[in-house]
Amino acid sequence: MPLPSGGTWPPQHLNPIYQHYSVLDAWYRGDPDRLADLYGDPAAHGLPANRPSQYRGGILGKAARWFWGEPTPAGQKQAKVHLPAASDLATMGATLLYSEPPTITVENAATQARINDLLPSLQAALLEGAEVGGALGSYYLRSVWDRAVAEKPWISAVHADACVPEWRHGRLYAATFWRIIQQDDTECLIHLERHEPGYILNGLYRGSPGSLGDQVPLTSRPETKDLSPVVETKLPRCTAVHVPNMRPQRMWRHYPPGAPLGRSDYDDAIIGLMDKLDETWTSWMRDIRNGLGRIHVPSSYLQSQGPGKGAFFDTNREIYEAMNVLGGDDRMEISISQFAIRVQEHKDTQAEILDAILRASGYSSQSFGLHGEVAQTATEVSAKERRSLTTRGVKGLYTIPELQTMLDMHLQLEVALGFSPNITPERPSIVLADSVVPDMLQLAQTVNFLRQAEAASDETLVRMVHPDWDETEVQAEVERIADARPKPAPDPFALPDEMTGPDSGGDPGTEGQDGPQTPESSR
Repeated sequence: MPLPSGGTWPPQHLNPIYQHYSVLDAWYRGDPDRLADLYGDPAAHGLPANRPSQYRGGILGKAARWFWGEPTPAGQKQAKVHLPAASDLATMGATLLYSEPPTITVENAATQARINDLLPSLQAALLEGAEVGGALGSYYLRSVWDRAVAEKPWISAVHADACVPEWRHGRLYAATFWRIIQQDDTECLIHLERHEPGYILNGLYRGSPGSLGDQVPLTSRPETKDLSPVVETKLPRCTAVHVPNMRPQRMWRHYPPGAPLGRSDYDDAIIGLMDKLDETWTSWMRDIRNGLGRIHVPSSYLQSQGPGKGAFFDTNREIYEAMNVLGGDDRMEISISQFAIRVQEHKDTQAEILDAILRASGYSSQSFGLHGEVAQTATEVSAKERRSLTTRGVKGLYTIPELQTMLDMHLQLEVALGFSPNITPERPSIVLADSVVPDMLQLAQTVNFLRQAEAASDETLVRMVHPDWDETEVQAEVERIADARPKPAPDPFALPDEMTGPDSGGDPGTEGQDGPQTPESSR
């Protein structure tokens, strides 16, 4: 299928999804000005305080009635404060999955060596993709190569709001990735990169924001001058995969038909809670500002700076002259205002809202260090973070099959294009690393009990202690353990074999001819 000749971009039928991406992106970025602009703060648009949108129904009315949709009163500066819970959730999800590199194994030694070379950059791409995917609900992996920057192809992550996917039977058939090279108020340069079975297509367009406009030569820009309009991959499928964060996507189960879109860690219901969290945090900060001590003095105490220049009160002055006031009262009429700061009330409310956000997102409070709890051992960590580890396991179910497909396809691409002719592509086995490091003392005790009970072999115990070792390292360690084990001492009370032993003097072939001999007769 060729690249589009122009028109609206992204395509019109995807507008609801991209609008939702815009909301999720604003919370992920955590910029208060961006949130205020998104939810219609009149300070960003020069609108009056009373807005008709607050009385509407639907999404617009709901957003306008939220905390971030409330207008800033005239004459006041923006005082709303954002607590970055959304970005923390996305980072936590990615860390649980890929803080340690996954174990990727194949049978062919040359292919395994190539995978080991890919692993460091692949882990970085997975960390980036999983974090943004936690925010937007999905991310994509694609194969990229450029001999000017690397000798061989690599795998990169693409964010969900930079891709227009095409689906067949609930699976990715083709994907068009896009990036804005240059943009101003009137003109926009957009590069499209379409991955489809057998080919990768490149196109450059000069249009306006939201519209592709006319296609221009790739050589007209330095960012695209080295790209070919058509690249033949020689593969029966597109060189990209879609990795969902979680499923199902509650908002878009039937739109568009057959699209298996992923679910964000903070879809609509959780965004409402994060809005309330920001309202609580802003109220707490306002209490701190209001709690600043202030003094009030009569105007007669002020020192004039001259006609038209105002007056001031010197708080560092130590001596004041007695002043004659009406009634002969020389009292110093200085008063202090000090408002209380409701620390505990705000702290408790904030903790309850955070707990609700974490429960809805599938994470444990321990993962975010709430309630001051500190786990000492791996067993305690696993118990306290059970909900987070369960969510990590569910995300892994959606990630591993797509990652296996991507690596298999990527290896096939390297062979087809001549980058790695000596490898044999195969679908790898992938195991995500355990995010909880085992407690060595507890592991040693477990191994010792298994050995005493003779319930496991040396090889099994070595694999338990060193799960990251390959077959050669395991067998070498088993041999070292066997060599270091002391040889059994002979039994000093055992009698030698009278018939065949060195002291018997008999012929083994004549056993039984003269009958059994007693110890006395042998002596």
